[in-house]
Amino acid sequence: MKRFMPIALAVASANAAAQSLPIEHVLVTAPLSKQEAETALPVTVLTGDDLRRSARSTIGDTLGDMPGLANASFGPGVGQPVIRGQQGPRVTVLQNGTSSADASAVSADHAVSVEPLLADSIEVLRGPATLLYGAGAIGGVVNVIDNRVPRTRIDGVEGGVELRHDGASDMDTSVLRLDGGSGDFAFHLDALYRDWNDLSIPGLAAREGDHDHDDEHDGEEHGEEETTDGYVGNTGGRTRNVSAGASYHFDRGLVGLAVARLENRYGIPAGAHEHHEDEHGEEDHEEHEEHEEHEEEEGGITLDVEQTRYDLVLELAEPLPGFESLRGTVTYTDYQHAEIEGNGEVGTLYSNETWETRVEMVHGEIGGLRGALGLQARSGEFSALGEEAFIPVTDSTDVGVFLVEDYRAGDWLFEAGLRVDRDERDPAAQSSGARDFTAFSASGSAIFNASPDWQLRLYLARSERAPSIEELFSNVDGTGPENWVAHAATAAIELGDPDLDTEVSNNVDLSLHWHNGNKDLEFTVFHNDFSDYITLMNTGAEVDELPVLAYVQEDATFYGVEVNAQFGLGTFVGGEVGLAVFGDMIRGELDNGDDVPRLPPHRIGGRLSWSTDVLEVWTRVQDAASQNRPGANEEATAGYTRWDLGADYRLALGDSELTLFLAARNLGDEEIRLSTSFLRDVSPEAGRSVEAGVRYSF
Repeated sequence: MKRFMPIALAVASANAAAQSLPIEHVLVTAPLSKQEAETALPVTVLTGDDLRRSARSTIGDTLGDMPGLANASFGPGVGQPVIRGQQGPRVTVLQNGTSSADASAVSADHAVSVEPLLADSIEVLRGPATLLYGAGAIGGVVNVIDNRVPRTRIDGVEGGVELRHDGASDMDTSVLRLDGGSGDFAFHLDALYRDWNDLSIPGLAAREGDHDHDDEHDGEEHGEEETTDGYVGNTGGRTRNVSAGASYHFDRGLVGLAVARLENRYGIPAGAHEHHEDEHGEEDHEEHEEHEEHEEEEGGITLDVEQTRYDLVLELAEPLPGFESLRGTVTYTDYQHAEIEGNGEVGTLYSNETWETRVEMVHGEIGGLRGALGLQARSGEFSALGEEAFIPVTDSTDVGVFLVEDYRAGDWLFEAGLRVDRDERDPAAQSSGARDFTAFSASGSAIFNASPDWQLRLYLARSERAPSIEELFSNVDGTGPENWVAHAATAAIELGDPDLDTEVSNNVDLSLHWHNGNKDLEFTVFHNDFSDYITLMNTGAEVDELPVLAYVQEDATFYGVEVNAQFGLGTFVGGEVGLAVFGDMIRGELDNGDDVPRLPPHRIGGRLSWSTDVLEVWTRVQDAASQNRPGANEEATAGYTRWDLGADYRLALGDSELTLFLAARNLGDEEIRLSTSFLRDVSPEAGRSVEAGVRYSF
């Protein structure tokens, strides 16, 4: 029987589909490669059938419905992950343990350059993970793991092909994956092609009142032409993604190399750049039907992304006396994207050339202690060039060293760690000098196995983050409002502060976990105090009708609750019935009493499934409360209830398998505006839609 990989292309065993509990998973993101039950880190793992069912075109959309996680959308082409209300430079997205090295942390309109449909698994560390991955992980980590460098020997060839269509944006996706090898040699090849049109929505793109306002300068009223009805204009796009890798296995380990190429072209929702539109930017719904060929709307902005990535991997057993294993990766990434105006001219050209090295070594047991030490180093040059560039060319160097140790004593497991980072930011801007930061992080945790069914987990972390490039240097060369440069895609003026200091997080997580047979419950509460928290605040001022946003520092407090429960309810009409219940709540307040902007609302939901060896039918509901604490000078968002319904049918074909899948989403055609999105006022989420596909695995 051939081995099927646990990826979105491949199908887990039929028995696994009937189970309501996740298969035990060994964490790749943690250096000691523990199972979920062996770490107090708040971890979310998506793999196997759960990953295949949840995988969407963006990482934010893939994870956004899970407890503690949300999606910061910027139209269908962009979905950045939000972890406990943190996003952007506080959430590190990794590809097999090293940074995605794109420009997503710089701005909300920049897509994350990882592909969920090609993943074997996705691991999320909810909460501060700076100890393991540095400053950008103060809010959490998303690690997208694939097999581009094969970690195991493969005899023969296996893989799969998948075709899917999503009616929300007329999106067609084709995926191919091959894994093969002979003896000590293994190879991997995958390819993805996706194209889509404008996103269909219920009603108007802009909220009432947002597209009908008075111009303070000429008193003229802007009317319905500033929005669209039934769709969000200029949101089509196209993605091409190809990667190939190979590895050579020897007695004590492996060495491998992979190369990946991404080309991604997507439009920014029209409402995000009204200040660029002229009379030619108007377009009615009949014209929308003529844009099936993905032509750019006049006046729209399109991002044209290109990224080439190389990964060199080395794994060794017993590399030195006293050490059990070594895992090392060297990654080079060449990323750039152009922001193209409606007239075809490039307004801004972003580029990010990055080298990153990560080495982890696990030592043998010493006096009951087992642990790992590591080194992470990253250097790169970030630039934004053009008439609309507002961030100077900046060289960055980040070096961190860390140590993690654990100790078992009866029913207790203790873990502690330390990390020191040195971060340097050297801008070409004449008005601002280089900045150096030294950051210290520490964590400690305890797990108490009170009984075979009950487990209590406590996690404490003290984390420090150096300011990012955009927080420090946005518009630093502007001597006043007359010289400030607007960020075209977000339709705002963003002001950095070169005098920002590091921000410090003191976080505590307490989790109660109960597991009994096919029943599982996890309840988590957390509290996070930030000193000198950096946030992008709406100042209330405007320049040429554009809002002025400024990066400011103020103490902040976050706290919340997460619940995730799964129950097997027995057999009904020959199939296993499973029920999942989930929910989360987060609050964030600044020291001055203002609410932290763009936080997700309180949510609660459930999933009911019926499954046999060949068929699974499921329905899911999520109720989100209104977000009435949007932050200073921000607009509240209404609550919503979203119903989804789906089915999967598997057909065994010898050693191969054919799967047909169907999912209807937002059955009530609810108007959903995400409070985490900068574009919530002008770009709602998809209306009622159907996704259908076929997957063949061999």
